[in-house]
Amino acid sequence: MCVGVPAKVVKKMEYSAVVDVMGSQTTVGIIFVPEVEFGDYVIVHAGQAMSIVDETYAKQSVEEWRKLVNARNSETV
Repeated sequence: MCVGVPAKVVKKMEYSAVVDVMGSQTTVGIIFVPEVEFGDYVIVHAGQAMSIVDETYAKQSVEEWRKLVNARNSETV
């Protein structure tokens, strides 16, 4: 099973982009989605933007990720 994380593109270069993943920024490859633009949402897996997704889907997905993180954090307290 592969897990992809939604991220917002905050800067685009020729073959890579800086994305924001739940408040953290990282650089990812964009060879699979060369048409991506600033402000688009992508699914990131293994350091690569794999697909472009709509904003609604991305925001809903981020909320589900936050629930998982919060649940995990509450177990470790």
